[in-house]
Amino acid sequence: MNDQTLLRIADALERLAPPAAAPVDWVAAPAYVWDRAGARTVSALAAPPLSLLRGIDAQKEAVVANIERHAAGHSAHDMLLWGSRGMGKSALLRAGIVSAQAAHPGAIALVQVAPDALSGLTGLFTLLGRLSRRFLVYIDDLGFEDGDSTGPRQLRSWLEGGVEARPGNVRLAVTANRRAIVSRHLSEQDDPINPRDAVDDRLALADRFGLSIGFHNCSQDDYLAIISGYSEEYGLPFAEADALEWSKRRGQRSGRVAWHYVTELAGRAGRTI
Repeated sequence: MNDQTLLRIADALERLAPPAAAPVDWVAAPAYVWDRAGARTVSALAAPPLSLLRGIDAQKEAVVANIERHAAGHSAHDMLLWGSRGMGKSALLRAGIVSAQAAHPGAIALVQVAPDALSGLTGLFTLLGRLSRRFLVYIDDLGFEDGDSTGPRQLRSWLEGGVEARPGNVRLAVTANRRAIVSRHLSEQDDPINPRDAVDDRLALADRFGLSIGFHNCSQDDYLAIISGYSEEYGLPFAEADALEWSKRRGQRSGRVAWHYVTELAGRAGRTI
């Protein structure tokens, strides 16, 4: 085998095996994603201005204050944000982080954990615990399948009391549709020995969060107020009757539906927002 053949084989092997990913710099980016492949950076964190998150004033005050304390190095809570779909739970977390980063540059970052990476959360905590920076680890739309007792118990251990509890520079933020983080179909037949244990196991998880904040259905006035805020921000006039008809066609009023309507207004006006 001559040198030219060896070079061709080496080139082919390099193409088959991509170069190793560059190590993640945990102090440089505003946000990160943690999935089964590991960590990757997010160079710019997209979030709406806090002033545009309307109809959730009490929730906004509590979440923003808690993130601010964590960024400043003060005592802060793990957070469970639960309730109606589309009412700004995830958007509020992102906006709160952006606000805290503006007040404390470089002090805090958001780390979103993909659904398939919960089992690797202990490894993430090990990495983050070695750093002086503070992190908000974010799990979006958490839910467990019927019969899954390992997931709730493991998350409870991370929150407090377990030997693999999250480090002091990390706080957890979880969003879920229901406070109990439990399937709608969970019934007393799930545990024939003690029917309440299956439900109590999930409720015990919710009780571990220092802040448990509910997001409730959007009233008509709140829905119109959300649209008005966007309308003023982007210079997009609208008719209330048209906005209400939009929500009726979608079967609900929420912050997400309001944003979709504003996107429609921008499209009609030939605008990009």
